[in-house]
Amino acid sequence: MATLSPRLQMIVDALPLRPGMRVLEIGCGPGAAARAIAQRVGGGFVLAIDRSARAIDAAISASRDLVAAGSLQFRHVAAEDLELNAGEKPFDLALAVRVGAFDGRHPAAGELAKKRLRSVLRPGAPFYIDGGDPLRRIPLDD
Repeated sequence: MATLSPRLQMIVDALPLRPGMRVLEIGCGPGAAARAIAQRVGGGFVLAIDRSARAIDAAISASRDLVAAGSLQFRHVAAEDLELNAGEKPFDLALAVRVGAFDGRHPAAGELAKKRLRSVLRPGAPFYIDGGDPLRRIPLDD
């Protein structure tokens, strides 16, 4: 398994992860952070999403063992279109790194995405983006 870049390593290390958590990563790209998170939440589950089909294909290709084990899943969907599947439980934590909907580049998409996040996260679940030291918690309340 490839190692994380120093920046992604700092971000993953800063997350308050614990075994059994359900984690949502938005804008997963090739899935490096999602794989690292899945390994840290033993017995938990990571759903990693991206609006790019190419990124999702690359992430699946690089993550076959974790996907086969049921600890990691990838989904081709934009954050503003995300919904829980039938029977899917809400997530305990969400993370987005370099995602335009949350870093100010696409504010309209960000408002839609925040509404979707409120519906897929358990009440009070934290949402983090990069840009703090190294993370910043973003409130999702109205």
